[in-house]
Amino acid sequence: MPTSSRILVVGTRNAKKCREMCELLAGLPLDVRPLSDFPFDGSVEETGDTFEANAAAKALGYARATGHWCVADDSGLEVDALGGRPGVLSARWAGADGDDDANNRMLLEELRLVPPDRRQARYVCVAVLSSTEGPLVTARGSCPGLIVDHPAGRGGFGYDPYFFLPERGRTMAQLRPEDKHALSHRGHALRELRRKLGELLALPSPGGC
Repeated sequence: MPTSSRILVVGTRNAKKCREMCELLAGLPLDVRPLSDFPFDGSVEETGDTFEANAAAKALGYARATGHWCVADDSGLEVDALGGRPGVLSARWAGADGDDDANNRMLLEELRLVPPDRRQARYVCVAVLSSTEGPLVTARGSCPGLIVDHPAGRGGFGYDPYFFLPERGRTMAQLRPEDKHALSHRGHALRELRRKLGELLALPSPGGC
């Protein structure tokens, strides 16, 4: 199959994450499509205890469900003062999956007695490209910052309004999309994945998806 006609599915049902990932994958010699383009309304359970395990499970599960190559990620927030929590539970820390307000309230409550200078944290992202047979490419990215008490900015999602970048003097949610892509954990991971994918596409086609 010529690479220009190969479909690459972005394996997430989070609309904001999907938009970010599509922007970061733009320009590849592939037909990049969101998962919502396919007649598949199920989901892949994130039962792994690492970002790598969950990303690989999602990428493989959605590749098999759609019949096409799929890129999926697992990402989250690690706070040093909380022993690395919420980690892989970041999106569902407060219970419901994707409830940003509840997750942020829990974050601030957990850090209530932690002084500002001890609130070091990092965003972590692991992205995996998989065929229907298994993972092909894995890439990891991270971004350091501090957790602040008061939200700022309307961009991004998740913990972005509370994730402060000292070198920029603003939160992740205050960045323009292009600036966020340059700095973020997901941006770092997907640029590395693009590099490895470019090497993979240069190889002779193994045939099929």
